[in-house]
Amino acid sequence: MLEIDINRINVCLEKFVSWLDDYGETSYDHQSFFAGTLGGRAKALYYRKPQLGIFAVAPMVFSEAFMPAFRALFWHRQRLPIADAHYAMGFAYLYNITRKEEFYKRAVHFLEILEQTRCSRFENYCWGYPFDWETRSGTIKTHTPLITTTPYAYEAFAELYRIDGNKKWLMVLQSIAEHALQDIKDFPFSATAKTCSYTPYDKGGVVNASAYRAFLLTRAYDLFGNSRFKEAAEGNLNFVFETQKANGSWPYSIDEERDFIDHFHTCFVLKALSKIEKLSKNQRCTRAIEKGIKYYLEDLFDEQGLPKPFSRAPRLTVYRHELYDYAECINLGILLRGRFEELDSTLVRVVEDVLSRWKKPDGSFRSRKLLIGWDNVPMHRWAQSQMFRSLALLLLSRSVNSDI
Repeated sequence: MLEIDINRINVCLEKFVSWLDDYGETSYDHQSFFAGTLGGRAKALYYRKPQLGIFAVAPMVFSEAFMPAFRALFWHRQRLPIADAHYAMGFAYLYNITRKEEFYKRAVHFLEILEQTRCSRFENYCWGYPFDWETRSGTIKTHTPLITTTPYAYEAFAELYRIDGNKKWLMVLQSIAEHALQDIKDFPFSATAKTCSYTPYDKGGVVNASAYRAFLLTRAYDLFGNSRFKEAAEGNLNFVFETQKANGSWPYSIDEERDFIDHFHTCFVLKALSKIEKLSKNQRCTRAIEKGIKYYLEDLFDEQGLPKPFSRAPRLTVYRHELYDYAECINLGILLRGRFEELDSTLVRVVEDVLSRWKKPDGSFRSRKLLIGWDNVPMHRWAQSQMFRSLALLLLSRSVNSDI
């Protein structure tokens, strides 16, 4: 049976840090094909009139599948806040392991960047995307706060606060929690459950969004003791419980149009539940995790036991495997280690595959396994930073300084 090779992970992370130094902190993105005016209009047309719009998006979809480097023709390299948060956490984990000041300084650097790149139109700290995001329900404008991004910044500031006790970070944490409570809206789902909005402006329904907010506010309640955080978290958590299907799965959304089930969004929900369970000892979390893991292991891995993108796909998929899925699988395996034997074995297998096939000679990771060949364009949000953080967390979980 394979075992996780800690030395190989160490070498992998060392090479990645060197690559990051050389490559820089901006990159293209998964959404680069559709972030500009041309791609955005094509995608919006596709959502409004699919039969006509399919011809408009065809060049981007073709490029994504066969010429991924063509992203550079559609948009430019940018800094992505969700990636900066992951890098801050990854370097904080490396500092916890090694106590090397250089890693602490790199973590602080990314927090300072996050302070600069927050959505400044809002009173409290929050983050979104630095581009217009075309969705089925309309355009989410640049720097609109996303409840799927902001919690990572919260975790990053919390990790540094745990290390150095800097009251500045505590102030930011309080502000983030107030944003999640006040600017992200709740909508009734049942007598006990509420779905939260994805941004301050929509009507909710996305399951992982409510899971993220429930976790963020539960953690804020644990830190600040504010009962408002606990009450709001409980409503969103109940929504996650009540939308879990009998087979253990969660659809992406409760609307009829986005009922797909995919790998990393399933991980997002299970991660949030596992973190809430650790903080609150909520037995409903335990039961939901047990049902969810059963579905996850049976339906979201291929015949080789490697992460597959969808168990129920929303459309034609132009790739076989996704780095993001691998990173989130590793995160979930760390959080739930020792509880599910099959998940423990899966973690080992996935890490081995990352080190064997996904790690590139320059230190970065491949982004996708396409139908033919690989997408080797390094994208910080998709998912160089997530993989860096997950491997650093894995290393920390095996170290003498770990309290995970």
